[in-house]
Amino acid sequence: MSTRDQVAEIYEQVRLRNAGEPEFHQAAAEVFESLQVVLDHHPHYADSGLIERLCEPERQIIFRVPWVDDSGNVHVNRGFRVQYNSVLGPYKGGLRFHPSVNLGIVKFLGFEQIFKNALTGLPIGGGKGGSDFDPKGRSEAEIMRFCQSFMTELHRHIGEYTDVPAGDIGVGGREIGYLFGQYKRLTNSYESGVLTGKGLTWGGSQVRREATGYGVAYFVAEMLKAANSSLGGKTVVVSGSGNVAIYAIEKVHQLGGIAIASSDSSGYVVDEKGIDLELLKEIKEVRRGRIGEYADTVPHARFVPNGSIWDVPCDVALPCATQNELDEAAAKTLVANGVQAVAEGANMPTTPQGVQVFRDAAVAFAPGKAANAGGVATSALEMQQNASRDSWGFEYTDERLAGIMRGIHERTVATAAEYGMPGDYVHGANIAGFVKVADAMISLGVI
Repeated sequence: MSTRDQVAEIYEQVRLRNAGEPEFHQAAAEVFESLQVVLDHHPHYADSGLIERLCEPERQIIFRVPWVDDSGNVHVNRGFRVQYNSVLGPYKGGLRFHPSVNLGIVKFLGFEQIFKNALTGLPIGGGKGGSDFDPKGRSEAEIMRFCQSFMTELHRHIGEYTDVPAGDIGVGGREIGYLFGQYKRLTNSYESGVLTGKGLTWGGSQVRREATGYGVAYFVAEMLKAANSSLGGKTVVVSGSGNVAIYAIEKVHQLGGIAIASSDSSGYVVDEKGIDLELLKEIKEVRRGRIGEYADTVPHARFVPNGSIWDVPCDVALPCATQNELDEAAAKTLVANGVQAVAEGANMPTTPQGVQVFRDAAVAFAPGKAANAGGVATSALEMQQNASRDSWGFEYTDERLAGIMRGIHERTVATAAEYGMPGDYVHGANIAGFVKVADAMISLGVI
């Protein structure tokens, strides 16, 4: 059997075994696309059911989360934790609170996390979790009660040497605080390494809030450097206006780029003079308002309701909102408008058809497992500080993050070249992550 047929057969088994989970199928298909060339070079990676074992989570936990709202009404949500692969270290990955959360989405995120974490070079495995709970519109007391109920079940499955969750969409410092408080109460121990994304006064790391956004900016700067260019003077469009987008804009500005557009679910705003970061933070982090309020304050800015931010011409595009936000049509528009580089700040924000458009047009395209690894990398740095009872300064931690992102870029580029696909960040990231995990799995035996 040819390696192409071998890979196709294994993928079909995975697809049928995980019916009704399109996001997971998409994430698996992207990795499987790179496996044929790996098996052509190293056929032994198909032995002992290694690929099949890699695609099957070590553990999937689904549980009920009952909680009481401020009016005394009882609600029941569903909680998830998929502990995917721990061959490199304890499971590491965020918790997402959003109505869209289901098992397929958690599995797609966890599967991506395996390779993303491997690329960092740090000793962490892959996992993900969350709930279909929506924190929007809920009071502080309601969010606290939900988090306490969620952790009442989750606490028995996690630990600093077992599984270390962090935040994600809908889970920020506030939620991590409530979750850690309940964990501490239930276990009667101050196990600060059990969660990352904590407050700076009780075990958190400098740069953790900024890390994913900073990381994607560092990565795209390395991409441009490899093409004998730089971020200096480049126009940058950043989708989203949450944590990742805000701090991607901040670091882009620090590196000399000009972020000219930002968005949320209501539309997007364009400021050709460069997004006023302090105003954006005020609107999104303090007021928790809508992006249109930016144009209400800045006369020369324009707000486009319900449009596509990818219609805005730019040199660099950073999709930092959610999965499958950048489709084939949007990719074609970006290419027609002269985009030079695209780096994913969110998890799988570009559809497979969109990715193909960029690759066909020879636009440098970095997948999320490489470009947005800064968040989990800094989480691992937080774990180091917790384990050593230490605390690092902002500049030192930022330097560590920048070094990790350079290392991921170097590994991705070198691997793509080694396997005969120079400049292909997708294959380079997939193969580098897969080989690191696969070699460790072989060493540990069939488990």
